Amino acid sequence: MDPTLLMLDEPSLGLAPKLVAQVAEMIQALRQRGITLLLVEQNANLALRISDRAYVLQTGRTIREGASRDLGRAGPAHASPRTN
Repeated sequence: MDPTLLMLDEPSLGLAPKLVAQVAEMIQALRQRGITLLLVEQNANLALRISDRAYVLQTGRTIREGASRDLGRAGPAHASPRTN
């Protein structure tokens, strides 16, 4: 039985760049199978490249959110800031 939701906490932490690329490929393959992923990742470039939506946290608060492609364009300035 395949999961419908998979939560990943820092899957690239401490890995060599070649292994990070392999992890990204595996995550993409899971997405293509229709599995929803909740990804916590400090490697923003990786996270934005393999996700549809992103939230930027600072000291436990959401400071930016939006489509990953918008957040990744030229930094968080293109995303909607949170007002609450």
